[in-house]
Formats: sequence, C-alpha cells, structure tokens
Amino acid sequence: MALSSTLGFPRIGPARELKKALESFWSGKISEESLQSAARGIRRGNWELQKSFGIDHIPSNDFSLYDHVLDAAFIAGAIPERFLSVSGQPDLRTYFAMARGIEGGAHAMTMTKWFDTNYHYIVPEFYRGQTFRLSSAKPVDEFLEAQKLGVQTRPVLLGPLSLLKLGKMQGGGTSLELLDGLLGVYEELFTRLSSAGAQWVQMDEPILALDCEGDFCSSLKAAYARLSRCAPNLKIVVASYYNGLDDNLALTLHLPVDAVHLDIVHAPEHLADALELAPENLLLSLGVVDGRNVWRADLRTAFAVLKKAEKAVGKERIIVAPSCPLLHVPVDMGLETEMDADLRLWLSFAKQKVAEVAALAQALNEGEHSQKELFDASDAAIKSRRESVKTRDGKVRTRTAAVTKAMAKRESRYAERKPLQQQSLRLPPFPTTTIGSFPQTKEVRSVRAAHRAGTITRREYDTFMRREIEKTVRFQEEAGLDVLVHGEFERADMVEYFAEYLEGVAFTKEGWVQSYGSRCVKPPVIFGDVERKWPMTVEWARYAQSLTSKPMKGMLTGPVTMEKWSFTRDDQPQEETCLQIALAIRDEVEDLEKAGIRIIQIDEPAFREGLPLRRSDWRDYLNWAAKCFRIASGSVRDETQIHTHMCYANFNDIIEAVAALDADVISIESSRSRMELLEAFHDFNYPNDIGPGIYDVHSPVIPSREEMEELLRRAAKVLSSDQIWVNPDCGLKTRTWEEVGPSLRRMVDAARTLRAEVGK
Repeated sequence: MALSSTLGFPRIGPARELKKALESFWSGKISEESLQSAARGIRRGNWELQKSFGIDHIPSNDFSLYDHVLDAAFIAGAIPERFLSVSGQPDLRTYFAMARGIEGGAHAMTMTKWFDTNYHYIVPEFYRGQTFRLSSAKPVDEFLEAQKLGVQTRPVLLGPLSLLKLGKMQGGGTSLELLDGLLGVYEELFTRLSSAGAQWVQMDEPILALDCEGDFCSSLKAAYARLSRCAPNLKIVVASYYNGLDDNLALTLHLPVDAVHLDIVHAPEHLADALELAPENLLLSLGVVDGRNVWRADLRTAFAVLKKAEKAVGKERIIVAPSCPLLHVPVDMGLETEMDADLRLWLSFAKQKVAEVAALAQALNEGEHSQKELFDASDAAIKSRRESVKTRDGKVRTRTAAVTKAMAKRESRYAERKPLQQQSLRLPPFPTTTIGSFPQTKEVRSVRAAHRAGTITRREYDTFMRREIEKTVRFQEEAGLDVLVHGEFERADMVEYFAEYLEGVAFTKEGWVQSYGSRCVKPPVIFGDVERKWPMTVEWARYAQSLTSKPMKGMLTGPVTMEKWSFTRDDQPQEETCLQIALAIRDEVEDLEKAGIRIIQIDEPAFREGLPLRRSDWRDYLNWAAKCFRIASGSVRDETQIHTHMCYANFNDIIEAVAALDADVISIESSRSRMELLEAFHDFNYPNDIGPGIYDVHSPVIPSREEMEELLRRAAKVLSSDQIWVNPDCGLKTRTWEEVGPSLRRMVDAARTLRAEVGK
C-alpha cells in the first residue's frame, strides 16, 4: 500500500499559542514549566490532528521554541563560547541567549532568510578544530512524548550537510572539514532513536536544491553510508524541497537510504527521470500538494501524477506528501469564517493540506471512487477560480501592456541627483534616521483593533493616531534624529496594511505564519489583478510633515516584497503580478511627492529572498525585480530622495542588481554580522549612499554608544564617510519604548562622535 506523510506541521498553534507563551516567558510572566506545557499542548494537537486523518508518517521534532536550525546547532553542541557563561550548561537560557543576545554581554547570533522563503533562521557558528557533543536529546524526548500519546512518529532532523552548509566558519577554513566529528552526534541520536522504537527518521537536506559547490555533495554518500550502519533497524528518508534536484538527482537517488523525498510541485519535470533512475528498493516520497502556497490542490491532476508513478514503480514504493514542510502556511482555513465565499472555496491551509494528502493516498490505495466527493469538490473549486471574473481586470492589463522603458528610469544619474538633494535637505555628515516603524504598544494595538471592530469612531481613531504621531515626532526631534518618520501606528503589518488598499488582494483573519521566534505575520492573498483603490499613506505622511521642519520620510513597501510576502497567484508569471503592484506603488509615490514629502522609502526586504535557488535562473529574476522597483520609484524629481531597505542578505550574490535599483540610499541589517556585509559594497565600489544598521532590533539588548561607534568606525573603513547613513537594523515595532529611547539617543551620539572624528 502507498503511505502518506506531511514532513512537518506549523508550530505556532491555531491561535498563536507559541507566540503568547514565548513572550510571556521572556517578560517573566510565566515559568519555564508553563512555557514547556504550552509547547506540549501544541505538539499534542498537531500529532492528534494528523493521526485523525490517517497520516502514516507523522513528523516529530518538527516543533521548535525558536528555530529548527538553532535547535540543530544546539543539539550538536555548536554553542559559541560567548554564551557558555549564561548558566554554565546548555539549557533554555543559553538557547534563547544565542537567538536574542545578552544584556550588557554577548551579541546574538546572525539571522538570515531560510532559502527563498520569508522564514528567518539563526546562522550556526563554527570554527576550525571544533568538537561536537550531544547537548540535548530533544528529538528522542519528543518521539517518546508522542509515543506515550499513542502516536508513532517519524523524527525530523536537519541533515549534517545542510547544517554545515547553512552555518558560517569563524577564522577561516571550510565547515565541511567538521563533518566527521558532527556525524558522531548523529550516530548517537540514531542509536537512541532506534532504541526508543523509532522505525523511520527524516533527514532534511534542502541544500540539495541548490547548485552543488565544492565537496559538499560528494560527501553525502559517505556520510549516509556511515549513518545507515550505526542503526540498521532505523530507516532513513532524505528530504529536499523548494526546488528540483537537477544535477543532484542521480546522486540523491543512489544514496544508501530507504526513501527520498522530491518536490514535484516545483519541479514536475524531474518525475520521469526519478522514476527511471531510482533503484528498485528505494521508496519515493512525492510532494504533490503545494506546501508553500495556500491554493487548494487540484486533486485530479495530482492523482494523475501518482498513477504515473504507480505504473512505473508500484504503489508500495510511493509515499504521498506535500512539497515541503507546512511551516509556511497558516494552520486552519476553517477559521476564516468571514472571507469571501469564492476565496474560501479556492484556499487550503495546513489542516486542509493534510486532508488532501490523506485523500490522495487513500485514492491510490482504494481507487479514485473512494474519494469521489473530495475529488468533485476539488474539480468545482478549480473550475470556479479559473472562470471567475474576480481574477482579471481589463484596465489593469491594458496599463501593464503600456509600460515603457522610460518609466523604469530616473530623470538624471545619481551623481547629478545627490547635490540637488543635499541642497534641498541640508543634512549633516552621517545623517541619522530610523527604518520606519516605532513601538506598537498594547494601547496602539487595542485602538487599531477597536476601530476595525467598529467599537470606536473614525474620528476617535484619527485623534488617537495623530496624538501618537505627534508624540513620536517630538521624541525624534528631542533625540536629535535628522530624518524623521511618522511611526506607522496605523499598520499592523508592512504588507497586510497595503493589501487593504489594493484591488485583487484579500487578507485573512487568522492566517498567521511564523517569521522567526515569536514573530508571526499574516500574508495577504493575491487572487486577482492588482490596482490601487485610493491613496494609502498620504494623509498620515502629510500630517507628520506638518509637525516639523525636518524632512519626513514617506514609508512604502516595495512591489517585490509585496509579492513575495503574500500568498501570490500561481495562475500567471510572478513578474506580471509584481508589475501590477509596482504601478500601484508608483501612483502612491507620485501622490506623496505632490504632498510635499521629499524623502520616500520603498522597502524591499524580500529582494534577495526571492532569488531563485539555482544560479541559472538568477538573471531573469533580478532583471524583472529591479525593473519593478524602478517603475515604482522612477517618476519622481531629482530633488526627491528615494530610499530602500533590505533585510539580512548575502549581498555578494545580488550587488549588481542592488545597484540597478538606483535608490539614492539603501539601509541594511548589519549589526549582528559586525559590518561583514559591507565588503560586497566596497568590492563593487557601490556609488550610492548606504545606511548599515548599528542597532540590532531583533534583540532586547540596549546597545552601548561605544559599541555603535565601533560599528560605525568599521563601516568607515570600507565606505566613504560621505556615503554613510546611521540607522537601526530594521523597524522598531517589536521593541518597547524603554528599549528604543536610550538606544536611539546613543545612536545619535555615536553619529555625532563620528562627525567630530571625520572633521578632525
């Protein structure tokens, strides 16, 4: 019989129970035991839900209190020395210190994007000669926890090659030289899992979806041969996802393992080769349900794929699965009771995707007729969406067809624009600013929720927001910031806020997904052609500017980020959707400029994240992504300064495309990397201005002025002093005023120190 699997389930809980428990624990409101109790409750719910659908391979150890890559490093004892003094042993305090830093002590570990998703992971730190030891039995403990509940699970481990590849080496050398020692930890885990009664273990090796570099891929066979010998009764499935395996397909299929997972949704063309190349004893886990997007599966099409595989290898060698772990989709579509009826018909969240996987496996085993009702419902949903007038707008398509090359180009070159902007703005050297948002207090969130629920009037809402904006403007003036922002108190999320002003975009009530740690986002759903309904930010920006003589930034989210951080359409090319959004943002940029806003920031934190996993696909993506940004920003006068912001990224990969954006100023996150990211800008001789972040907003630690001065001096060693802006790493919405106040004042003091040093 064919089997079924889910690879991994969302870990935040249906009502974001994990977020609430984590933040209560960090603030000292609940104990560690209460936190762990909440975690156990989420795991139990996940396991029992999947068991109720009849899933054969239910994952365990897919849950994490912060991040699964951090878990893997912690389990292997890869704990940087600066954290060993936290408690003297590898416990929960040490774990959270690695992710969040220590007040007055060790800075947090670097965080970056997980492949081409909006999930962030903590980057492991390795060094030459490092030794590993099993510091946590979490995978075994959670397997036994499920076993006590009557659920037989398939433990999930981040594979050793992926763990090493995703980390960074300190002080030279390559992480691959650490493989032999790291495998000893995995061998111990395998032995313990086998003794505990585990029959399968899932080894996630997503690096197989990347281009093979150096000896990483060639080391796979020897590594898995060693692992397969240490616990002969434990079967291994190697899973890769988000893309096809391409040149790594034959290598992966011939590893000494029992099963291989393939992402058929994102690489359907590889199925035929896999069926031909797979050894006779190898099981194939086929990801035929999209685990990254929220559209309902076309069950009949997916079933045809499975039948093709059955004909080639037999159903007993097939495991039906989603394309990837369900980490990237909300928990339950059933919670969206107020959504448009058609959209409800078209969408599927994690719980519904589990049902789709189970239905496909049962249909393969018992015949399509056994799932006739579900297959008919799928057919009706696919037909409804394909024929709906809600998905197409003739005016929008006429406008995109009329886009010209001139629309994607500023009036003059940057070298000609810069003196005009300086003459207009009159900013000092090392100008200071923030990225956009200020703390979203409980009161702000409550007023926003009350307005949405209709329990306060629009006038009451506006009065409150104007008061918050004025308070924030006065604080920024008092702190000495040079370029101000209005604080974004009206925005729950930098993408969802704009979705409410766009045709063709819907938003959910409970469609939360994890971004990192306790940070959750609610991505909009782009279901049709996109057009701006009316101005989105002009009213608040105009009011904020009226309060001060200092320049006020207009704050927008860029078209690439809007598209990448939404659940986007799968019925047309991504670049077409992005172009539609770019034109909507262009309209807003023009209105902001007319309203007297002289600096407009168009954030693109997802620009690097959207880079395809294979280098052969990079040029096409970077060309259309940069073009969309330029179309959004290209209509302003030379005197109007365009900023952009990007989150953690390897800029070496995209530096030419970053330059092609032609933004006057780019701000980046760089405090955790201690300015390492600036090397790419130096080596490229990047001509425009840069704001390297010197305040880590993802940590509760308040940095000292001396620390920020040191970071600025590092920046000044690789950049020209007249290029450098001074700003935090990112927006401040998740921090408290008690943290933000002293941090920004110290940041301004650090900038003044550097001005004096450069003046001398």
